[in-house]
Amino acid sequence: MTDTELKSGDFTESAEPYRLFAAWLKDATTSEPNDPNAVALATVDTDGLPDVRMVLLKGFDEQGFVFYTNFESAKGREILATMKAAMCFHWKSLRRQVRVRGPVEIVTDAEADAYFASRPRGSRIGAWASKQSRPLESRFALEKAVAEYTARHAIGEIPRPAHWSGFRIRPSQIEFWHDRPFRLHDRIVFTANAKGEWDKDRLYP
Repeated sequence: MTDTELKSGDFTESAEPYRLFAAWLKDATTSEPNDPNAVALATVDTDGLPDVRMVLLKGFDEQGFVFYTNFESAKGREILATMKAAMCFHWKSLRRQVRVRGPVEIVTDAEADAYFASRPRGSRIGAWASKQSRPLESRFALEKAVAEYTARHAIGEIPRPAHWSGFRIRPSQIEFWHDRPFRLHDRIVFTANAKGEWDKDRLYP
């Protein structure tokens, strides 16, 4: 958003999506009770059946929207099979929603290593101990695995597992929605064109 657009509060006048998203995410950090970066991530399985779960956005810029996960998890396997995904942010306190969809790429090893190193030590141990999305015989089995990896990495840095990294959704579309009375909501959608620019359309609510 330009300074004028930010001051006017009319998001539908925005010329591009990233500054608008940054402004909305900043608003959410002060209004949401927790996890303003929580987002629903949608994928499809090998049968074409949709799957969705909540993840945390860990970064975004004009290259796309980044999150991290175990690549052997259900979402990891589904994304690797299609290299496509969608996201939906919903900030109830602000009555706003943002939808993102597009192709996916894997972040660089340097990006993944840097983020993994920034995580709490217990979370890094958990990335080794958890066989995410696969059957777990008991809570004790998980706690035993955590204890084993804690002992194994008692001293020094904990390396990033080869199966743990990040995905970046490079949006082909970004849609912004804001609640208005009588369900006459404001909606705009930005669509990437062949020139690498954004086309914008206003949508019926």
